[in-house]
Amino acid sequence: MQINLTGRHVDITDSLKDYVDSKFSKLERHFDHINNIHVILNVEKLLQVAEAKIQLSGGEIFAVHEHNDMYAAIDGLMDKLDRQVIKHKEKLIRH
Repeated sequence: MQINLTGRHVDITDSLKDYVDSKFSKLERHFDHINNIHVILNVEKLLQVAEAKIQLSGGEIFAVHEHNDMYAAIDGLMDKLDRQVIKHKEKLIRH
């Protein structure tokens, strides 16, 4: 699993990168056919925005989450992605 991390109007610190890596490693527990992840962290005035596009075998998943705190935005993004990955996995099992 390859994680590409991009920062728009924000510096990607080592702690931020480690936080993203640790959170996304948990996604692999649910579905191990994740090929590539592109994460974009963006600051728009007072809002911190985290978005990600995940390329899976059999599809692609995209989610965005906004919050006042970047770490909370990443947590919210992970909740959304987690639900979508589980839904995708269940869809593959049914077919």
